Amino acid sequence: MTVEALADASPFHRGEQQVQERLGVRDIEDWARQVVRPFLPAQHRAFHSALPFLAAAARDRQGRPWVTLLEGPAGFVTSPDDRHLAIDAEPVAGDALEGALGEGSEIGILGIELATRRRNRVNGRIVAKGDDGLRFRVDQSFGNCPQYIRERAWRRDETDRPGAPRRGSRLTRAQIEWIGAADTFFIASGYRGEGDSPSFGMDASHRGGERGFVEVLDAHRLRFPDYAGNNHFNTIGNLLLDPRAGFLFVDFASGGLLQLSGKASVDWDSEAVAHIPGARRLVTLEIDEVVELPRAVSLRWQLDADSVRSLRLIDKIAESDDVTSFVFEARDGGPLPAFEAGQHLPIELTLPGLAEPLRRTYSLSGAPGDSRYRISVKRLAKGRASRHLHDALEPGAIIEARKPAGDFTIGCNACPLVLVSAGVGVTPMVSMLHAVADANDGRPVRFVHGARDGRSHALAEEVRGLVGSRPNIVSHVAYSRPRAEDRLGSDYDSEGRVTGALLADLVEDDGAHYFLCGPTAFMADVSADLRRRGVPPEQIHNETFGPA
Repeated sequence: MTVEALADASPFHRGEQQVQERLGVRDIEDWARQVVRPFLPAQHRAFHSALPFLAAAARDRQGRPWVTLLEGPAGFVTSPDDRHLAIDAEPVAGDALEGALGEGSEIGILGIELATRRRNRVNGRIVAKGDDGLRFRVDQSFGNCPQYIRERAWRRDETDRPGAPRRGSRLTRAQIEWIGAADTFFIASGYRGEGDSPSFGMDASHRGGERGFVEVLDAHRLRFPDYAGNNHFNTIGNLLLDPRAGFLFVDFASGGLLQLSGKASVDWDSEAVAHIPGARRLVTLEIDEVVELPRAVSLRWQLDADSVRSLRLIDKIAESDDVTSFVFEARDGGPLPAFEAGQHLPIELTLPGLAEPLRRTYSLSGAPGDSRYRISVKRLAKGRASRHLHDALEPGAIIEARKPAGDFTIGCNACPLVLVSAGVGVTPMVSMLHAVADANDGRPVRFVHGARDGRSHALAEEVRGLVGSRPNIVSHVAYSRPRAEDRLGSDYDSEGRVTGALLADLVEDDGAHYFLCGPTAFMADVSADLRRRGVPPEQIHNETFGPA
């Protein structure tokens, strides 16, 4: 397929579409067309090229899926252009995929940086193999939510030699204990239908949870809960059409790998699903083969993240009818890690009746230079976390948090900016607005926000103050259903929704970078309209929010 044909094709095959239909999220297609790309954006090319390892999913000569780690020294992955990766690495001796990665092999790659919780998935095939490694061609590339990734710093140990591989058809007692203590594993799945589609091929995915979230039922079976994700359902959609799957568990202390391959089944709604907090489904693997590779890679990771920090709520501020800001400081009074405008704060909430903390990520809405963290959260009728924050959390309460993360940040130093938001998507934009106002560098900044009316317009006065403080910052507010008491020209500038057509009327600079945050349908529509109007994809940046 040409790049143009790849861009026009659906990013999902029929298995993924069937799952989306079943769960009522088929409208994700419009959004996915904007973020699932047939090429690697510059940011993702740099990300993969800086990684010490990749998780790779492929099939062995018998067609069975497996997942492994490919590692190498700094620079072992390069990106000669936006359609290719060059990978100077192969599976180690005894690996289930040893000798299986050749020209024409379909492969799914997951680039994941555990220390920062960033990840990016790339699916495609190997187009060449030589003395310098593998040349991989991109069919699909897309980012992933950082939810459930455990932060881990890494180091190398070149002195510990790999052990002899061990193969079997059932789990040993030691392997059962290994899996039972795991908080992370990787899964390989794939599907190829008739014809040619970028949605076909192999996929490598990450799964995480609390220690013990993977339950070993017996020496031949294990089961794990499938939590809320990005609604693409790549893995579940693959398994619906081809139940074969591969699992990889990593011994982070020793660099050992435990590979499993078998057939998976999905439990959609049994009582067992209801008994696991947060689980949307249960996936069971019937194991056909086991491969254990002691000390297979030279990388060693922390067993647990060391960046959890206790925060004390010091202020709670109503910003609109349904949005409240929560201001936190360090429990011990010490300094908090700095953050960049646009990043999010991963927090953990202890709710009555839940055995494990509830984990959520919320955009930081305060100024990057603040000594405190502020998040602004919309109360959702069915949102356990948001209802707990709004209804139960009062000043003085303690929560746990990890350091701010995320790459939805202003990467260009002088480019004109157009900050576009709808609803509570305004939160990272306010942080960006603080950053550009504090920088006072004179770059053109256009702040465009859509709300229903004045009662639902969060952080309005703060934005007006920031806009009024700098002549280079101009704002435009659109109310879709203004009230009689809302004042045109004072509270809002136009009636209707924020659209690509509105942005075209407001922005004349071809070099402007657009930052979008809001509901997925809003971002899909605006992104598509901007691209139709000739805005290059690399100048359009998106951030999703809310429950998946």
